Amino acid sequence: MSIPPDPDPTFAVFTEIGIISQLSQNALERALPDGLRMAHFGVLSHFLRRDTAQSPTELARAFQVTKGAMTNTLSRLSARGLISMTADPQDGRGKQVCITDAGVAMHGRALAAITPVMQQALSSFSVEEFADALPFLVRLREVLDAARD
Repeated sequence: MSIPPDPDPTFAVFTEIGIISQLSQNALERALPDGLRMAHFGVLSHFLRRDTAQSPTELARAFQVTKGAMTNTLSRLSARGLISMTADPQDGRGKQVCITDAGVAMHGRALAAITPVMQQALSSFSVEEFADALPFLVRLREVLDAARD
């Protein structure tokens, strides 16, 4: 039995995004150096984009994970010297997290390791095709981000 295509492509778009996310994360995680995981790489990347210290709660909210999951990730990064956690000067009970020089270096090594995986995807598509897809994806992310909480 053949199922007719849905005239509304919304569900298909989200399905494709989910599959692409799963496939790309698995491929990239296999390429990451020194046992780094995608969650770790994501936190390091976040700090390089933001260039500011944040609390574990702010990070958990940004990544939409539980505070416990973020604490676990931060503990692993801290044990490797890739981030530092210091007392929050505004609230002695809280912590502030920032990337270390070792974290910046690890991020660079990770980028170098995953670049061939990304280039393999680029070899099947033109840079223009990626650029053409970007405005829709950015708008979709912004709408979904604005709708959370």
